[in-house]
Amino acid sequence: MTLAEQIELVCLMEATARKPGNVHPAAAFSDLRYDDFVRAAKAIAKPLAAVREVGLGRAIFNAVKATRAATGTNVNLGIVFLLAPLAAVPDGVPLEQGIRHVLSGTTVEDAEQVYAAIRLAQPGGMGETSSQDVRERPTVTLRDAMAFAADRDRIAEQYITDFDLVFKARAKLEELPVFLEHWETAIVTLHVWMISNWTDTLIGRKCGKEIAEQASVRAGELIDSVRMDGHFMPEQVVDFDNWLRADGHRRNPGTTADLIAATLFASLRDNWIEMPTREEICRFAARLRRNSIKRNKNQRPDGKSTSR
Repeated sequence: MTLAEQIELVCLMEATARKPGNVHPAAAFSDLRYDDFVRAAKAIAKPLAAVREVGLGRAIFNAVKATRAATGTNVNLGIVFLLAPLAAVPDGVPLEQGIRHVLSGTTVEDAEQVYAAIRLAQPGGMGETSSQDVRERPTVTLRDAMAFAADRDRIAEQYITDFDLVFKARAKLEELPVFLEHWETAIVTLHVWMISNWTDTLIGRKCGKEIAEQASVRAGELIDSVRMDGHFMPEQVVDFDNWLRADGHRRNPGTTADLIAATLFASLRDNWIEMPTREEICRFAARLRRNSIKRNKNQRPDGKSTSR
């Protein structure tokens, strides 16, 4: 499997798994659908796979530009920021070793390209900083620039911690049941576990610290309720999902979803787990979509099913 194929595959897997609060084949936001993630996964694969040739900052800018052209959104900005340095690690070098060299070697030019990418993406909830604001020209390396945002952005934090959270999540993923056979369950479990341990900073920026902490508490309660067979109680997952989707989807744990994609890439790249094929993921997504359409057709205006 080529590097570009690995990148597209993990993005598809992350988007397809029915993670609470996120877009997937059976759930959309008013301004964002599963198909946007599918197109974005394909759009960023080649630009990010070229990172070793064009440099980190340029690869990020090219991937963001490709996403905007394909979807008109910034749907995968966080994923691009996370996958680019991981993809830059040379073949044959374990990611946990190689990422340090990649991050310590970032330049001011990398920061300039990334700032341009952020301005192009126009993400919401960025706020302003007193130093190295993205509206200005950076005077420090990309890693140093990320340090200014690390206290409020879990993705920026990875740049100054050598992706510590991602590698902890990868270790957790390896503990879960056979991934190839139960990949969606494993991803959903990992997603909830991560929220319970690290507040989602997208929720924090949009809704405030208190709501982000509430999400972590609710995720922790869900983890504590896991059945003997390792699965969540379905009704409790639904309750958590509904709570995250309330308030106009402002509680969307999007940062955690981005970190899931990075964790899957780290696992695939270093051969930690065996993953399904792109075709298997697409068939699974199509089945979820068909079932969702069928359920909606059988739904009465009062929310009750019309089927017997």
